[in-house]
Amino acid sequence: MADKPSIPKGTRDFPPLVMARRMHIFDTIRGIFKVHGFQAIETPAMENLSSLMGKYGDEGDKLLFKVLNSGDFKAKLSPEELSQTPAGKLGTMISGKGLRYDLTVPFARFVVQHRNEISFPFKRYQIQPVWRADRPQRGRYREFYQCDVDVIGSNSLLNEFELIQIIDEVFEALGLKVVIKLNNRKVLAGIAEVIGAPERMTDITVAIDKLEKIGQEGVRNELEQKGLSADSIAKLEPLLLMQGSTQEKLDKLEGMLEASETGKQGISEVRRLLEYVDTDPVGAELEIDLTLARGLNYYTGSILEVKSAEVAIGSICGGGRYDDLTGIFGLEGVSGVGVSFGADRIYDVLLQLDRFPKRAAMDTTLLFVNFGDAEVKYILPILGQLRKSGISSELYPEQAKMKKQMSYANMREIPFVALVGEQEMKDGFITLKDMESGEQERLSPEELVERLSSAK
Repeated sequence: MADKPSIPKGTRDFPPLVMARRMHIFDTIRGIFKVHGFQAIETPAMENLSSLMGKYGDEGDKLLFKVLNSGDFKAKLSPEELSQTPAGKLGTMISGKGLRYDLTVPFARFVVQHRNEISFPFKRYQIQPVWRADRPQRGRYREFYQCDVDVIGSNSLLNEFELIQIIDEVFEALGLKVVIKLNNRKVLAGIAEVIGAPERMTDITVAIDKLEKIGQEGVRNELEQKGLSADSIAKLEPLLLMQGSTQEKLDKLEGMLEASETGKQGISEVRRLLEYVDTDPVGAELEIDLTLARGLNYYTGSILEVKSAEVAIGSICGGGRYDDLTGIFGLEGVSGVGVSFGADRIYDVLLQLDRFPKRAAMDTTLLFVNFGDAEVKYILPILGQLRKSGISSELYPEQAKMKKQMSYANMREIPFVALVGEQEMKDGFITLKDMESGEQERLSPEELVERLSSAK
């Protein structure tokens, strides 16, 4: 007996209704990206491991899916190397490629590789899947889509402002209430300086980025395990738990970080960005969150994260400024900034809140019943005109019983059914049935197009 078919944990099949909903998300996001002048690119699912390793920190490297070298991947290794090399290191010895972990590092590689073909500042968007060898759980998958938008080749904080606008427009268009959290890695670097642990910047950011997940005590324990002194931890906690308005937080920080030039520069950047926002305020709540760290090592300036204001779930969008990510590929001094929308978590939020458009709005609008060959020949040019007018239409392919064809329409939740028999052909009309109300009306082909165009 054949094994029951299955798919790997952390991956999913997407049936038609789910795909229609996903495309609603992708099309909404893509449309807003394009309105802001961003261009689409794609990169391969696989990258060379040399492009991926070391870009996401130790924890990120552990989550990379490695692809075994083709052919006899053990041929160049001795029996001793195979038996004695630790599993993690062995993986890199027998694998030269890996599935991309995110879209930002491949984008940096793309920019360097194609730098003579693109114009700077380069505004790109990318909607593709990524893979992480993470433990699957609600809202966290091993294969998932990211919708990235970046500007590279410009230091201006106007780029961060535009990204905040894009975030606000996307979630307004999707009908979701969100909170946009803002911080700056330079502020965090300044905090690390004034608590006497500048060399522990990475340990600090990785730990505090988990505050919501593991709590204050968990962060304290992790920092202790990393070797941070009790005095430094005691100085850190009040900064992270600071309360008050945005202006009050910035004023307090300015005093606390007086001795750190890096910290003061971070505060200045936050103030400047908020001045831009004040000129054209966003509808979403925007707040300063000093616990926001974005654990990835390549962030250097502004950092952003978006949370649903209605559903308890992880971040549904996030990103920030990276000053020299292209430098790791040989192109020094090119700054960029971008954010990534987590399509899968956005889907989960929309589903839980029942905010997707009704199925009929994302599926076939009209089904023609098939009464026979003569009727089909009459219908085909009308069907073509409907489709040219952007009205999603079908003709049932077989001359089946009326009950079967109507059942198909009901199962698909198709809102309208068109009936064309001998009398309709003789009179030059179509009988249109509204499947929800049961009402019928006789329309000419031209009237049918007009009627269904207004119903879209």
